[in-house]
Amino acid sequence: MANSTLERLRSRLTLDKKNGWIAGVCAGLANYFETDPAFIRVAAIIAAMFLPKVLIATYLIAWLLLDEGRHV
Repeated sequence: MANSTLERLRSRLTLDKKNGWIAGVCAGLANYFETDPAFIRVAAIIAAMFLPKVLIATYLIAWLLLDEGRHV
């Protein structure tokens, strides 16, 4: 059951390298939440000020686990 949940999340939450700056994680999250990538990037910068190690680890894990999206 855990595998199916992860696969469903990975199918909807993808990297967006076309609109991304570094790896496309923030742009992919913005596509998932249907918002501007700038909002996600600002939230990531604010989070990095308070929890830099957690943010870096989370970003790297997301970069490794998520597939590249099929954006046109």
